[in-house]
Amino acid sequence: MREPDGPKGDVWDDYRFVLAVHRAGTVSAAARRLGVDHATVIRRIDRLERRLGEKLFHRRASGYTATQAGLALVATADAIESAIIHGETAIGRAAAQLVGTVRIGAPDGFGSAFLAPRLTTLIERHPDLDIELVATARLFSLSKREADIAIGLSLPPEGRIVGRKLTDYTLKLYAAPAYLARLPPIRERSDLEGHRFIGYIDELLYSPELDYLHQVAPGAGARLRSANLNAQLQATVAGLGLAVLPCFMASGRRDLTCVLPDAVSLTRSFWLMMHADSRDLARIRAVAEHIYAVVEAERELFAPGG
Repeated sequence: MREPDGPKGDVWDDYRFVLAVHRAGTVSAAARRLGVDHATVIRRIDRLERRLGEKLFHRRASGYTATQAGLALVATADAIESAIIHGETAIGRAAAQLVGTVRIGAPDGFGSAFLAPRLTTLIERHPDLDIELVATARLFSLSKREADIAIGLSLPPEGRIVGRKLTDYTLKLYAAPAYLARLPPIRERSDLEGHRFIGYIDELLYSPELDYLHQVAPGAGARLRSANLNAQLQATVAGLGLAVLPCFMASGRRDLTCVLPDAVSLTRSFWLMMHADSRDLARIRAVAEHIYAVVEAERELFAPGG
């Protein structure tokens, strides 16, 4: 691969386009991340390929995949990005101010039911800080900068990720009172046979920690399956069937009854994770500490009596 023979000042600017396309997988998604139009991304990639004399991406209908030369450049660009982040921290400019945007990736239940209503004080306290809350049922790649902070059900086995347990949380079996009223009473696990269940779509499970229906009712299959926990909750409230739900979403609701509270009780954990390169940025650290604080203040919500 030849060294770029153009102006050295735009090298990082070109490299960040390559990094964005590699991480996003498509030109259109990269353009959205960079805040430019589709044509600009294509033009910058083409220009860099001409300067280097190498093809950086295979163009396919499904998206862009990096060639060997592209992967080598991505590794260099990633190192440059990390150095820039470290430089900001050391100099204390952007790192010392709570200015900018912090993206939080979180499971849909935790993100929408718990975290979203508890971000008000953080935003009011820091008027120059913006929060992006991506509350959806998926894993977030911190290495690809899909989020600055990720909430997950387990720590990744490798990578430059730092994590800390937020809390354990309890899940129990719930149903709408109207559903239970029209069927024989459920007094023990064997009474669950023949009931309708609501659960996850097996092939869309983003974590093995969510594969728990068989623990509650071995052999039972969900009649309604959804990758979205809020959809499962709403279907349960509507009387469609029984569902295993986190207590922090379901406990204490008048439109739900906890079924076999002593016999059916599962425990899972939430972890807060950050990339090692960015954990010392003040804005990211402040958001992480806020999340720790609001969870600690309401820890009982995650493991109530039933």
